[in-house]
Amino acid sequence: MQCPYCSHEETKVVDKRETDSLEVTRRRRECLKCEKRFTTYERVEIDLRVIKKDGRRESFNREKIKNGMLRACEKRPVSLEQMESAIDKIESTLRGRASDEIKSAVIGELVSRELKKLDKVAYIRFASVYKDFADIESFAEEVEQLIQVERKG
Repeated sequence: MQCPYCSHEETKVVDKRETDSLEVTRRRRECLKCEKRFTTYERVEIDLRVIKKDGRRESFNREKIKNGMLRACEKRPVSLEQMESAIDKIESTLRGRASDEIKSAVIGELVSRELKKLDKVAYIRFASVYKDFADIESFAEEVEQLIQVERKG
């Protein structure tokens, strides 16, 4: 593993932990040259094809989900660790499916569900892009549904 600070090739593992889902291994490393520490994550890579709205197929890309969640959660009280955990749950769900091809709409629904649990404002931000509201009324309906759920819960 190459040190991200000085590019030295030799590092040592100081600490290793499995996440709750046992699907990600977190390693704390230390560079043997500059002695700075950094964290790496090892996760199972899934061989999944995403079917886009227009019928194109592309490889599943975890970073696309992360970028969408980062935009939705910008300036919101949601930590990167919470987002990573949500993405891990999404990947686990996708891995458990029988097919290795999945429609992008299914991924969008999974992301929406996780964001709704984390932060309602982030959920609305994501939904406004993902659901492509036709007008302000459909946007207001979505917000009203959230308000109703909050009042009941």
